[in-house]
Amino acid sequence: MNTLARTDAGPWYREPWPWLLMLGPAIVIVAGSITAVFAMETFDGLVADDYYKQGVAINTTLHRDEVAQSLGYRAQLTLNAQGNRLELAFANAAPTAKEISLTFAHPTSGGFDRVVTLSRTADNHFVASLPPLAQVPWRLVLEDPSPAGQWRLTGQWRTGELSVQLAPTPK
Repeated sequence: MNTLARTDAGPWYREPWPWLLMLGPAIVIVAGSITAVFAMETFDGLVADDYYKQGVAINTTLHRDEVAQSLGYRAQLTLNAQGNRLELAFANAAPTAKEISLTFAHPTSGGFDRVVTLSRTADNHFVASLPPLAQVPWRLVLEDPSPAGQWRLTGQWRTGELSVQLAPTPK
């Protein structure tokens, strides 16, 4: 007569296999929670709520470039050696406003955009302090300060460059 010997393995939580099988789903739950936190706390500046209105407004934007072209507006933006002061000099004609708005548009996230107000110092010159900026290629937009926004000049600036030309956007 063969008798099977009964061995008591002990409680289930002392065995390695249940823990090994539960490790995979536990890792997925933790990783999913971290991803959800990042998704909720990070601002995604690329999505616009009023994308249709922005698309329709493109014609107005193009008109502002044409107005700047017809007025002969071109400007040179210069950064001092310390990197904290901007000077804007218009080449020919200059607007009569006492202040002009210069937007540093971040290439990927609108949440990092910076707007600097330049104040007139002489006939065709404007100055402003420059806030610290990230090391990215910025899109510059110099605009008419009036609420109607009659004209604009644009340019590309990489952090570290001391000078950049601003002109109407070519067609």
